[in-house]
Amino acid sequence: MGTVYRLWARPGVVRALRDARDALQTLTPLVKNCGRLCGAACCQPNETGENGMLLYPFEETFYHKPIEGFAFHLAQDDRLYKGGKRLVCEGSCPREHRPLACRLFPLRIRPTPEGAVAELDPRAWCLCPLLEGGGLRAMDARFVEAVRQAGERMMQNDTLLEALYREQSLLDEMRRL
Repeated sequence: MGTVYRLWARPGVVRALRDARDALQTLTPLVKNCGRLCGAACCQPNETGENGMLLYPFEETFYHKPIEGFAFHLAQDDRLYKGGKRLVCEGSCPREHRPLACRLFPLRIRPTPEGAVAELDPRAWCLCPLLEGGGLRAMDARFVEAVRQAGERMMQNDTLLEALYREQSLLDEMRRL
């Protein structure tokens, strides 16, 4: 993204991200702590020794200052967009500071011409027992709807809509491998 575009687009993107994050502030896949089912597998390091969630454009804005009780760092990650970031943590965080990708997990937002669809994230199959244990039917319906609503808000912003389509392309490419 060019500098002028970044300056112009940033306020609207940050507003849309804040709305999407707020929609998922208190809701989780289950009414209870789903991390107890799997030992918080989604918060554990991967085989490279790092974990992390891709941040949507400008989401790093929420992580410029140190956050008490939340050890993390931002890593460069251009998979979703040039100049992209990935938040890498130590496996626990205050709920209000979770990145949007963590708030959505194990779902993802698929943009369609009809609107946002909350669907199972294929990257979650190796981690989340909810996917095999009933999928969307096993999840709190309020959570699934909040993911869809977060997607609707994101799709109203061109920068975030483009990121959602790029994420879809990334997943399509992963499926082909």
